[in-house]
Amino acid sequence: MNDFQSTLDTALSKTNVIGAVAAIGNSGGITSLAAAGLSDAASGNAMATDSIFQIASMTKAITSAAALQLVERGALSMDDPIGAVLPDLGDAQVLIGFADDGSAQTRAANSQITLRHLLTHTSGLGYSFTSGDMGKAQGEVVPGSLNSLKSPLMFEPGSDWLYGVNTDWVGLAVEAVSGQSLGDYMAQQFFEPMGMKDTGFAVPTDKASRRVSLMAATADGFAPFPLEIGGGDAAEFTSGGGGLYSTAPDYMRFMQMILGKGVFDGNRILSEESVRSMSTNQIGGIRAGKMESFVPMLANTFDAFPDMQSEWGLGFLINPKDGRNGRAAGSLAWAGIANCYYWIDPANDIAGLALMQFLPFGDERALGVFAQVEQSAYRTS
Repeated sequence: MNDFQSTLDTALSKTNVIGAVAAIGNSGGITSLAAAGLSDAASGNAMATDSIFQIASMTKAITSAAALQLVERGALSMDDPIGAVLPDLGDAQVLIGFADDGSAQTRAANSQITLRHLLTHTSGLGYSFTSGDMGKAQGEVVPGSLNSLKSPLMFEPGSDWLYGVNTDWVGLAVEAVSGQSLGDYMAQQFFEPMGMKDTGFAVPTDKASRRVSLMAATADGFAPFPLEIGGGDAAEFTSGGGGLYSTAPDYMRFMQMILGKGVFDGNRILSEESVRSMSTNQIGGIRAGKMESFVPMLANTFDAFPDMQSEWGLGFLINPKDGRNGRAAGSLAWAGIANCYYWIDPANDIAGLALMQFLPFGDERALGVFAQVEQSAYRTS
């Protein structure tokens, strides 16, 4: 048994996490890959290295890269009002309070939302589970509906950081200017040229047996939680913020491209300048990365670097100091709500991920598995 497989097996046995796939790689490709535990508790199916996960918000980095391709081609602007492309964002209102009947009270925003605001989560839009006021202002909305993306702003664009629906709007902007569905655009520009053969916004019937079941942690272990994070077939939009399915090897190819400064296997996917922008702080002195949770069944409050003034690029969290598990300052990271986590360390030419499939997000056991994967990467590098 190789050391990395042993690391993952031990991590799962210590935490009782039901199953995981993990990988470590560099700009040349995967260096370590392992699967452990079960992909489905009911059937007893074993996890495999090509198991397919709902990667949820790990989608955001790819959607952000798609938008930057279109900026490179002059089809999108970083700093012009995005309302010219997305009219629903053209007359933004800022929440100032609630009336006695609970209805939202607003005023016109002093500035227009831009693509840069959306890519950096500084538009003022959140999620209903990360902002109690946004949830209250929205009221009851159907998940996967366009109304689930619409809300007054929680603050003036550019003045603060709040994790939310921003990248779903970015996906809609990609569709608006490309004339393609987000899935078709990503397949043409990313998945096909990079060989990401198991990544998309739906799982084909012939691959359904490889799909990992979503679970919820309970006092007695884990229970089925049949949720389509991207909204499923009834969704009114393709979720650029959270709708992709993928595998560990596929997502490593995307991270390999980022480590390669936009080049994958000799082919340029993104310009070096776009990758530099994704990897560089874009929000000044605003602190990024802390995610409050108002829906505990979905997520715990999460802060990857509570001791740092964490930064945000165009799609990635950035740690300005060395991380406790090995990654260098200036590394890039984010996650998916079903306890999927990744990091990209350009300084050391290392990337890694750990994919699990259960709620709530930020589970201490899942974070323990991820920490073991990261520590392993630097022991063997």
